[in-house]
Amino acid sequence: MKKTFLSRFIAVSAALTAGLALAGCGSSNSGSGDTTTAGGDTNSSSASAGTIAVVSREGGSGTRGAFIELMGIEVKGEDGSKTDRTTDEALIANSTNVVMTQVAGNVGGIGYISLGSLDDTVKAVTVDGTEATVDNILAGTYKVSRPFNIAVKGDVSDAAKDFMNYILSAEGQAVVQEKNFIPIDSAAAAFSSNGAEGKVVVGGSSSVSPVMEKLAESYQAVNPNVKIEIQTTDSSSGMKAAMDGTVDIGMASRELKDEEKASLIPTVIAMDGIAVIVNKENPVNALTSDQIMKIYTGEITSWDAVQ
Repeated sequence: MKKTFLSRFIAVSAALTAGLALAGCGSSNSGSGDTTTAGGDTNSSSASAGTIAVVSREGGSGTRGAFIELMGIEVKGEDGSKTDRTTDEALIANSTNVVMTQVAGNVGGIGYISLGSLDDTVKAVTVDGTEATVDNILAGTYKVSRPFNIAVKGDVSDAAKDFMNYILSAEGQAVVQEKNFIPIDSAAAAFSSNGAEGKVVVGGSSSVSPVMEKLAESYQAVNPNVKIEIQTTDSSSGMKAAMDGTVDIGMASRELKDEEKASLIPTVIAMDGIAVIVNKENPVNALTSDQIMKIYTGEITSWDAVQ
């Protein structure tokens, strides 16, 4: 009996020691898809006195590019250079789903995602007193929004042209609206296929991918002779792939950069808001643009500072 008790005591002590060591390490992991929690008070039932766990996207993300510009996290120098001031303590997530998983699993978490991807696993806060909704974006009162672009390099195949025409048709824009994005043309004409056959490869933004997958599904029901393959990466990778010719159509959840515009022809297919999200147990429901900027630059590190 004594031997069994001693063995259990040693095992429990070792487990507690390991747990404390891990808790003290924290993480600012910039790897792709690692779901290690960055900071935060994960054991608290309320985030009101907890450390803020900042979750951001990878450098090539169009959502990150738009977010840091709109929130003043990115600053421009007199020479035209840009500096991203996102705190080094931020956990870097390589997709929308990873951001949501991180925030849903950490009561102190904060992140930002495509409004069209928002679900009930997390909570969107108001920004400068305005809720992130399609109506508010259309009214111009919710300022954290950006375009969804597709881009091609010069002439494309008949199959790619047919799919692009579908995206911009009445049927395609209806799909955009069904996925909680904002149609770019509410008076678009009905789709008429050119009868193309073949394969179209589309690659890029993980924010655009969900609506693109639905567009591909709906299009292939109309023209089953064209197969659409979607490769989800990020906006910068999508634009590079389009320039290199490894995809027929690139996807970006931001405006194209000057060097991308020099080689590609962009087309806006929808507008989208960027929702700032926190854990559902977090009592904070509203943040200002200034508070968000200070959180993401590391100036504000505790939820107490924004109560």
